[in-house]
Amino acid sequence: MRIWRKTTLTLVLALLAGCGGGEESPGGEQMAAGQPPLPPDMGSDAPRVVLETNVGQIVLELDRNAAPKTVENILYHVENNFYDGLIFHRVIPGFMIQGGGFTAEMGQRQSPNPELMNEADNGLKNVRGSLAMARRGDPHSASTQFFINLVDNPGLDFTSTASPRAWGYAVFGRVIEGMDVVDAIAAAPTQTLGGYADVPVEMVIIERAYVPE
Repeated sequence: MRIWRKTTLTLVLALLAGCGGGEESPGGEQMAAGQPPLPPDMGSDAPRVVLETNVGQIVLELDRNAAPKTVENILYHVENNFYDGLIFHRVIPGFMIQGGGFTAEMGQRQSPNPELMNEADNGLKNVRGSLAMARRGDPHSASTQFFINLVDNPGLDFTSTASPRAWGYAVFGRVIEGMDVVDAIAAAPTQTLGGYADVPVEMVIIERAYVPE
């Protein structure tokens, strides 16, 4: 069984290996595992997205008021079936699970859209159950990959525009159903595959992503 080793107390921007288009994931010191409450209700302008996975269903609520460009981008990709068949390719217990960019063969699916302006300065925090965008070192390089925080991760929050690290990772939604599924994904054994670390041994596939009626 893999043991996740803590690194430093500062945020580390860990560049995904392999394809030059690969997005960065959040990295660094993980908060102690626990069961803090989910982020607060986001109000009426909050479209939902259902992720049907081979492990179970996850229902997401997106905050269009706080992160309008990010939510518009995610909904575009959902409505065009971009996420169907992709995997959660990076799973770190006590930290986060990441998906939205790679196939089960570890090939990257490319978006036709331009990269996003970082909307991390919106007051939303990287707390347990929150949904945020993955990116590369450039703070404005998020595209389609997202992650779900397993615990409170304040080291991933926006602090200033002074540096790429300080920009943090833009939270744009939360899990409202299926945190048990998220936790089950987080508990899956992982491996290094094709130069990518923390890949589940048994692929966790997003079979379908859609906006419910």
